[in-house]
Amino acid sequence: MAGGWRAPAQAGGMLLALLGWVSSCVTTFLPLWKSLNLDLNELEVWSMGLWQVCIAQEEGVVECRPHGSFLALPPELRVSRLLMCLSNGLGLLGCGLAAAGMEGWTPCRDRPGLKRRLLLAGGAVLGAAALATLAPVSWVAYNTVLDFWDD
Repeated sequence: MAGGWRAPAQAGGMLLALLGWVSSCVTTFLPLWKSLNLDLNELEVWSMGLWQVCIAQEEGVVECRPHGSFLALPPELRVSRLLMCLSNGLGLLGCGLAAAGMEGWTPCRDRPGLKRRLLLAGGAVLGAAALATLAPVSWVAYNTVLDFWDD
């Protein structure tokens, strides 16, 4: 059995891809993208996400409100919202393509060339989804560091 290691390796890769996709979806909807805290007011912790702003008060009460307007967001959060939604869609498409190309999947078993192309296309789409996640997260982190050191 020469190719006995391929199916478990593909299953492990698919598990990692699904874990990355779920992590990307959770990151998209959590309101912890940017902290708007001031040292003057320690009773409230403000955090901004792509979809809402949350205020955590000292008593343990957390109040979240959606953003009033898409255009009122800072530019990095506007672009991040679009890229993260694109990343989630690409991740789902990539997982579907890669699953159809796996050796353990029964459809197209008689056409190994098609399965290989589906697997490669799924990997390429998952790579594009990873870049579409990396870019906005890095941009927001960069702007957060710049804002922190800005006098």
